Amino acid sequence: MQDTPLYERIYAIVRQIPPGKVATYGQIAALVGGCTARMVGYALAALPFDSDVPWQRVINRHGKVSPRSGGAGSALQRQLLQEEGIQFDHEGRVDFAAVGWDGPELV
Repeated sequence: MQDTPLYERIYAIVRQIPPGKVATYGQIAALVGGCTARMVGYALAALPFDSDVPWQRVINRHGKVSPRSGGAGSALQRQLLQEEGIQFDHEGRVDFAAVGWDGPELV
C-alpha cells in the first residue's frame, strides 16, 4: 500500500473506524506511517463535502473536536458524533476508554 498516495492511505484507515468510535489524528498517522497528525488533519480538511470518509470520527489527542476555521465544521463534527451516540463531558471531551477505536482488526 506504500505506492498508494498518502491521502488515499489516510482515507482507507479512517473508513475503518466504525460508527460510535473515534480515533486521534496521531493514531491515524501512526497506522498509516510516514506522516504526522497534522498531515492527517490536512487530508481530512481536503475532503469534498459529499465524501464517504467518516472524517468526524477523528479527533484530537485530548478527546476533543479540534477547532476549524469559521467554527461551523467543529459544530457539525460534534453533531455527527452525537448522532452516532458519542457523548461529550462538560469540557467537550469524549471518554476514550468507552469510545476509542483500537485500530483495524487483523484477520
